[in-house]
Formats: sequence, C-alpha cells, structure tokens
Amino acid sequence: MPANVTSCLPPPSEALSPTPSTPESLAYSLTLPAAPQTAAIARTAVRTILQVHGLGDVTDPAVQVVSELTACACRFTPSTEIYVSLRYRDAALRVILYDGHPRHTHPRLAAACDTRRRAALRVVACVVRACGGDWGFGEAREPGGGTRMWAVLPRTTARAYLRS
Repeated sequence: MPANVTSCLPPPSEALSPTPSTPESLAYSLTLPAAPQTAAIARTAVRTILQVHGLGDVTDPAVQVVSELTACACRFTPSTEIYVSLRYRDAALRVILYDGHPRHTHPRLAAACDTRRRAALRVVACVVRACGGDWGFGEAREPGGGTRMWAVLPRTTARAYLRS
C-alpha cells in the first residue's frame, strides 16, 4: 500500500476520547412530532441535556420555556413535526423552535394570529423577563417557511430566577 494513503477513520486514541460536555459544547437539534405528548418529551430531553452540560443553574427556567414554546408550536403547526434547537453561546442559553404555521399575508389575519400566539406565550414572557432575557417570534427564513419562536436566557440572571 502506498505511504500517502490515509484512512477515513481517526486514529484509535482520538476515536475513544469524546468531546467534553461543557456549556460551550451544548449544540442540539431535535425534530419532534407535533403531538400533545411532545412538550413532556421536550422537558425530559432538555433537563437531561442541560444537566449533562453543567447547566443545572438554568435548567428550571429553560425547561419551562421549552415546554411552553413546544406546546404552542404543536397547537399552531399544520405539519406533523416541529424543530427544536438548543445552543449555549455568549453566556446564554438560546432556544429556537420552528413550526410549520405560515405567516399570514393579510394584515388583519397576521395581527390576529400574532395576538393569539403572544397570548399562548404569556408564561414564556414572564419567565424570560424574570431571567433578564429576550424572546419573540416571526417568520422562519428557512426553506418551507413557517414560524420561528426563540428565547435567550442569560446564565447569570437565570440563576436569580431560581431564588425568586
């Protein structure tokens, strides 16, 4: 065999050393069914993911936010799936949910739908405000369209949520 041939697999020592589970390595994407039980599945998955990555101090508010966003997405989407993304960047947990509910083109329908969605997300607004974060929703720019909902929970202020 020629000396310049390389294998596709990494050397055994690298293959056996997993990436450490730190907050900075948190990057998960989940495709879940748009069903009533999905919020419970999302809560369990997020709680486990955050604990493994050493983010126990933001787990309670994050689980509440993910649960509410997931329930809302499942109520609004006409599709059979929703998409959840969890990332930890710049000392904050970033949660994004995509559902298949397209934005309305008629202004009054769009306003009425936004009002319904905002009302469904009242708990998210309260939790995120208590954590000093930010949240919102709008048109998904991804192929297929739909709605993108997001929340940012800063780690330092989310800790204060636990004490309140």
